[in-house]
Amino acid sequence: MRLLIALLLPWLTFFTIGRPLAGIVCLVLQLTIIGWLPAAIWAVYAWSEYKSDKRVEERLRERQR
Repeated sequence: MRLLIALLLPWLTFFTIGRPLAGIVCLVLQLTIIGWLPAAIWAVYAWSEYKSDKRVEERLRERQR
């Protein structure tokens, strides 16, 4: 679901992963027609990094138990 949001509304992705400042910058970038594609790519990349960070944190918590 977040991947679809990242492609259609890139700025919203940043707000869902807790990066509101990046979301505002992405919104400004998205407002230009040319900036939509870089904004979508940036949002997908940020979402992917967010998922990876969550997996690493989860594994570290499991290891500490």
